[in-house]
Amino acid sequence: MLRVLVIADTHNKLPQKIVDLAHEANEIWHLGDVCEPTITDDLEAIGPPLTVVRGNCDWTSDWPLVVDLTREGLKFRLQHIPPESPPDDVDVVLHGHTHVPRNERRKGVLFLNPGCVTRPNRGSPRSVAWLEIENGRIRWQLIEIT
Repeated sequence: MLRVLVIADTHNKLPQKIVDLAHEANEIWHLGDVCEPTITDDLEAIGPPLTVVRGNCDWTSDWPLVVDLTREGLKFRLQHIPPESPPDDVDVVLHGHTHVPRNERRKGVLFLNPGCVTRPNRGSPRSVAWLEIENGRIRWQLIEIT
C-alpha cells in the first residue's frame, strides 16, 4: 500500500502535526500556495519524496502548475486551481485553492481537495488528507489539524 500525505494552502505555515504525519508517508504531495519555499525544504528533510505544484500565491517558477503521476495503474493530476471540467486523461484530480475539502466524482473523474492548513473556508476545519492507494483502489481520509 502507498500512503500519500496530501497538503494544500500552507501559506507559510507548517504545523508540527503535519511534520509528525509526514514521517508516516511514502510520498508527500503539496497542491500549491506554499508561499515560503523553506516550507518545501522542511518537508523534504523529513524524507519521503515531495511533489509540489505552484499555486496562485507562489512566486517561484521552479514548481510546475500541473503534475501528472501514475500510481498503481491510476492516473493522478495535481494542480492548485481545479479545472472547470473533468479532464479526459486522468482518474483523479487533486487540487487546493478553494480552502474547502472535496471528495466528488464528476463524469467519472474523482476530484479531491485536502482542505486548507491555514485559512479554511465555509466552516471547514484546518485539514490535510491521507491518500492510500492499493491494488488500483484509493482510500481518502481527511485529517483535522488542531
